[in-house]
Amino acid sequence: MTDAAPTPPHDDAPVRIRPEIAALPAYKQGKQADASAHKLSSNENPFDPLPGVLEALNAAAAINRYPDATAGRLRDALADRYDVPVDAVHAAAGSVSILAQLISAVAGPGDEIVYAWRSFEAYPMLVTVTGATSVTVPLDADARHDLDAMADAITPRTRAVIVCSPNNPTGPAVHRDEFARFVARVPADVLIILDEAYAEFVTDPDAVDGLGAEGFTGHANVVILRTFSKAYGLAGLRIGYAIGHPRILDAARSTAVPLSVTAHAEEAALASLAVEEALVERVATIVERRDRLAAALREIGWAVPEPHGNFVWLATRERTLEVAEQFERAGLIVRPFAGDGIRISVGEEESVDKVLRVAASVVENLPRHPSPGTLG
Repeated sequence: MTDAAPTPPHDDAPVRIRPEIAALPAYKQGKQADASAHKLSSNENPFDPLPGVLEALNAAAAINRYPDATAGRLRDALADRYDVPVDAVHAAAGSVSILAQLISAVAGPGDEIVYAWRSFEAYPMLVTVTGATSVTVPLDADARHDLDAMADAITPRTRAVIVCSPNNPTGPAVHRDEFARFVARVPADVLIILDEAYAEFVTDPDAVDGLGAEGFTGHANVVILRTFSKAYGLAGLRIGYAIGHPRILDAARSTAVPLSVTAHAEEAALASLAVEEALVERVATIVERRDRLAAALREIGWAVPEPHGNFVWLATRERTLEVAEQFERAGLIVRPFAGDGIRISVGEEESVDKVLRVAASVVENLPRHPSPGTLG
């Protein structure tokens, strides 16, 4: 007679699941919107695909064939664009996929990953999946990364540090000089992941550029993440890339799900790279709309952090879910982060006045806090 099998830790699970995974909430995507509402919850590009993209997709008809597992043509194009070796470029199904690969490559149980909080919601999930431990460092009073405190948080167990610039969901960008000082303090064998998913929208001349001397070019332990989801408007095709030391990217490639970049995604990315002038024009439109929205929100009483992505941040604190419901009743689907604030993506031009009307209607009823980024 054999011993009875252990009881699964969760009654609704037919198999034994790692406790930390069973307790991990699933990634919460920005809420979908019906045709009558503006979806401002997922930082998507409100424009149609760039010229030539749909034609390229229609021409990629061989869906019965596997794609190139290396996304070789796209990597060649990006290597030429940034004047780096092709082995220093890695493509995957969105920059978040590469982030997961990098964390898996360097960290496991007993290791630590340092990042700011609040930042991109996927960070704690990806760290937990590897078995490593998250070490979160609060944003500073201006809703920015506190890089000095992040450097102080590094221990012998630290395997990677994630810096999100511009920070999602609050908006400010890390400055070049502060990032250079930060990199100088990080041990050379600790991976620094500079997540620049919104780099195209940055207008601050002092903002860090991951491809500059303060980033990948000058430091072998810095890897840059970028994406075609935001400025290029290819969110539905899932395509992003990294630039970094070839050996680090080789390790990421070793952890990747094979064949995750589809032929359609590669074709669309190549076609998008070929129309730089149209991209610049669209980005300029979104940036002007963003800055106009932020300025108007400040005029009616909101302390909006300096935005450099394609979104703005309202620090609604304990009233977050209530305020989000008011936006939704007005046909505006925004992204609430309970207890912290609301991220509002820059959408269609006609959504701007609607956002301002709702924001003005609730601002007088919110408590005033001393912390910047909130009302006050």
